[in-house]
Amino acid sequence: MNAPHSPADALRTALAELLDGLPPSQAARAVDRLIANYRGRTPTDAPVLRDRSDVAAYAAYRMPATFEAVRSALDALAAALPADWAPESHTDIGGGTGAATWAVGATWPAPRPVTVLDWAEPALDLGRELASANGLLDGASWRRSRIGAALHVESTALVTISYVLGELAEDDRRSVVETAARSATDAIVVVEPGTPEGYGRIIEARDRLLAAGLRIAAPCPHSAACPIEPGTDWCHFSARVSRSSLHRRVKGGSLPYEDEKFSYVAAVRPDAVPVPSRITRKPQIRKGQVLLDLCTADEGLRRETVTKRHGARYKAARDAEWGDAWPPPHTDPYDKP
Repeated sequence: MNAPHSPADALRTALAELLDGLPPSQAARAVDRLIANYRGRTPTDAPVLRDRSDVAAYAAYRMPATFEAVRSALDALAAALPADWAPESHTDIGGGTGAATWAVGATWPAPRPVTVLDWAEPALDLGRELASANGLLDGASWRRSRIGAALHVESTALVTISYVLGELAEDDRRSVVETAARSATDAIVVVEPGTPEGYGRIIEARDRLLAAGLRIAAPCPHSAACPIEPGTDWCHFSARVSRSSLHRRVKGGSLPYEDEKFSYVAAVRPDAVPVPSRITRKPQIRKGQVLLDLCTADEGLRRETVTKRHGARYKAARDAEWGDAWPPPHTDPYDKP
């Protein structure tokens, strides 16, 4: 068998091998309950992942999508930092089976000290098993820890918190983000589902990170208040996820892909250069023009219409995707035919 060609392929292969033999009906029941927890509005003070079958279902249901969402957020962080920056160490809070650790390794492919903290021992056990297929995670530390007010995090360059805050009560959410802010020497990335509630938790985290003295690197082009009027809209993005046959079977789908909607914030201590503006919706391509919805550093939310008259800028707009920086590097903003 040929070796996987990418971290995403390696993860899917590891999942398929590890979960081979799991009864689909058992996985489907666990997935239904997990969907209710992860997309619901009721926080819990107990681990969502309770036993091996829960964790196996979670891995099949969530790891590929979490990996792609976190990697997308990390790509935006990397673009805002110096090209030679890479995290010297990484701690994943509430990391469970370790999807974010795979994403960090895919973004900065070098070995580093990695610590995964989670309160579900079965998730940590499975994450440790999966990590055996990823050489960058050799020596990673998988530690059981309550994710809440009593959380302790040692000093680390990068902290990730993905799809965790929705499980926590408000006081615990605040404590976890503040603990992360004290512990991260370089950067913090927080990812939540791309729902109005998920975006609300991201805004809360963003405010606390700014209050702790960090600056926003992505997705916002600024560290000022979010220009979205509360209750009218929410900021979220989309990551394309290739679905294996196992993934399709567990989730009951038939398409070879799905789009994971997510909200995120990346905050930093070192110098960062946020993008001039970011595309906040899927570009609308019309005859001879492209409509771009943008969040900008100086003008808040606005729509830009790019036409054929703009030459290379028009071509760039046709190729642009939701979540991209705008304008692309090396594109003259006044480019005319």
